[in-house]
Amino acid sequence: MDEGYANLPTSHLLGSVPAVTPDDRKPGGGPAADTAATSHLQEFPPPAPGGSGGGYRPPDGDVENQANWKGYFNVASYTPYFNVDSDVVVDRLISSVYPMDGFLRKIDANPDMYGPLWITTTLIFMLATFGNFATYLIQKKKDLDIWNFDVGYFNWAASVMYGYAIIVPAVFFFLFQYFGSRPSLVRFWCLWGYSLFVFIPASVLLLIPVEFLRWVIIVLVGGASSWFIALNLKECTEGADMMVLIASAAVIQFALALFIKVFFFA
Repeated sequence: MDEGYANLPTSHLLGSVPAVTPDDRKPGGGPAADTAATSHLQEFPPPAPGGSGGGYRPPDGDVENQANWKGYFNVASYTPYFNVDSDVVVDRLISSVYPMDGFLRKIDANPDMYGPLWITTTLIFMLATFGNFATYLIQKKKDLDIWNFDVGYFNWAASVMYGYAIIVPAVFFFLFQYFGSRPSLVRFWCLWGYSLFVFIPASVLLLIPVEFLRWVIIVLVGGASSWFIALNLKECTEGADMMVLIASAAVIQFALALFIKVFFFA
């Protein structure tokens, strides 16, 4: 190479072409562009023109909204109470028939509304259907011409059973709180809902057209259901003397059994 060219600066040799660094070879024009692109990728969908964001929020990130009053109108707030499988429900049904099995301890970590909802709904249809059928069996011995299917049984059964399963646990929840206990309203709804299960097989047995046996069946079933309520409520007292409330709940439960017998299987 000529000495004249050797003494020239490097910039004169390169001319007007700028030096290219490794970062400049990346599409988008360097680290600043990469950072901007990454921020847009993390925000999906991208904000609308002139908007204020509105990116996607995962369902679990909406906990703060569920904590206020709007959470009561959000379906996601109630999904944990229906997150049970058939084995759990069957185990709780067995515990409701066998009161000494510690039902309240089983539902303490995961009370459900799935079982109580279907128990109450099934009981409504069974009372209305078998109540009419029991009347048919009795009238068949006398005069079948005066018997008619009473559709009003469905209205009565739905009003009484849904009302009882919702209102009575709520009333005792507030009473227990007033007298110093700290129960859970959802656990009370779960407890009273499962306490109605024993009336489902009883409604089948009450089809027996023998009045004395019907009274024996309803007394035994009502006593078992009342005992189930009393034993589990006793665990909620936290050492306080609330025998009056517990006895009142047991009496009301037994009164429900008598109502079922008198109104649907008279």
